[in-house]
Amino acid sequence: MRTIVELPDQQIEALKAMSEQQGLSRAELMRRAVAEYLAHHQKTSSENAFGLWKKHGEDGVEYQQRLRQEWDE
Repeated sequence: MRTIVELPDQQIEALKAMSEQQGLSRAELMRRAVAEYLAHHQKTSSENAFGLWKKHGEDGVEYQQRLRQEWDE
């Protein structure tokens, strides 16, 4: 997919220098940069869920037991 990204001149010049130094196109450098960013910033569903119960102020097991006690009533 093609996309247009506005970058400051300083970043363009740095990419140009890296491109020449590494023998890669600026497009390839951008693809690699985006891939690296996503690898470090995307959370898995388990990471998104971790700690969700903390704000409830009640232990999850205690909550479960309390709800199950209603079944006996």
